[in-house]
Order: sequence, then C-alpha cells, then structure tokens
Amino acid sequence: MSFPVVIVLLGLVAGFLILRLRSVLGKRTGFERAPLPGQPGAAPISGKVIDGRAEPVASAPSRATPSQSSPLGQTLAQIGNMDSQFEPAHFLAGAEQAFRMIVTAFAAGDRPTLRGLLSDSVYATFEQAISGRETAQEKQRTEIKAVLGASIEDAHLLGRHAAIIVKFVSDQVNVTTDPKGDIVAGTEAVTEIIDLWTFERELGAADPVWRLAAARSG
Repeated sequence: MSFPVVIVLLGLVAGFLILRLRSVLGKRTGFERAPLPGQPGAAPISGKVIDGRAEPVASAPSRATPSQSSPLGQTLAQIGNMDSQFEPAHFLAGAEQAFRMIVTAFAAGDRPTLRGLLSDSVYATFEQAISGRETAQEKQRTEIKAVLGASIEDAHLLGRHAAIIVKFVSDQVNVTTDPKGDIVAGTEAVTEIIDLWTFERELGAADPVWRLAAARSG
C-alpha cells in the first residue's frame, strides 16, 4: 500500500522542480526592444534570447582594432596625427564605458549624464523619448549583463571633424513597465543585442569628449 504513496510524492516533487526551473530560466518568448533613439524612425533592434543558458563569469570584452596598413587603419592614423591623445585601443575602452553609461542613463531618464555624452540632435531625440515615457508613467529597466565585443567598423575624417563607427555586442535585459508595474515591452530573458554607434569629435577642440551622433542596429 505504500508504493502508490511514494509515486505520488515523487510526482509532486518533480512538478515543483519543473515550475522552479521555468521561473529561474524563463520562457523562450522572443524579444524586440525599442532602439536607443539615435536616429529618428530607426527600426527596432531585434535580439536573440539567451534563456536556458548558464551565465559565465564576466570577462574582458573582445576589442578589435583594424590593421594599421588597412584603409581604415590609415584613417585612424590620420586622426592620431591630428590628435596626439588618440589611440584606437584607448578609444575603444572609452567608447565601451560611454556605451554602458548612455544605455543605463537613457533607461533611468538621467538627462544630465546624457547631455554630456550626446550630440545636440541625438540629445533632443533622447529627451523626447524620455518625456514620452514619463507622460505615459512608464519605467524602463535595463541591465547590461556583459559587453561581449567592441570593434571599430569605420571612420571618416572631413577637415578636422572625425567620426568613428563602433560595433557593440552585448547581453542585456530590457523591460518597460506601466504604472501598475505590468510589463508592456521587453522580457526578463537575457538577450544578445548588436548596436552600431557613431562617435564624433572636432579634433583639436578643447573639449576632449567623443559624443554619440547616431545609433542603429547591426
């Protein structure tokens, strides 16, 4: 008579474990977040959901700089000749830091931080998006789990005006909630996102900051 009781107990334990795993790993629902509004009318950035995967210990991202003999490398060398403080690897490290600051500041509605890191036109677009979110009483939560890679994809030099395009590959969680706390966009699942950001600066100017001038999906 005890055998059926054991089976029932095992079934209850198995059911509990299944529910627990689903709550921890999440469901494969797909994900699409609104892009950082670097360009008006930009298409949403789609990402790949990485649920059901153990997250590794965060390591230093892969930062790729072009060969000095390549056309891109030669353009970067020209920028370096006009700005003795410029060095591609150092620039990439700073660009990654700016990427983290801008993404989290946009989610938090931190206007002072954004003001110092964005061009005037991009700031105006970000400000409009933040104000719209505030009017709707929505809140956005963004967590950058890891920046997997950062690489210089292109560079342009027109007079003393320099523009460098950087590709970022990152694992993120993006969730937007309404006034009741219900999720209206995004998911709790970790998602891989690819961004192409353009940083610009007037070489030789007293202001050393490279500001975000455009952002789009990769």
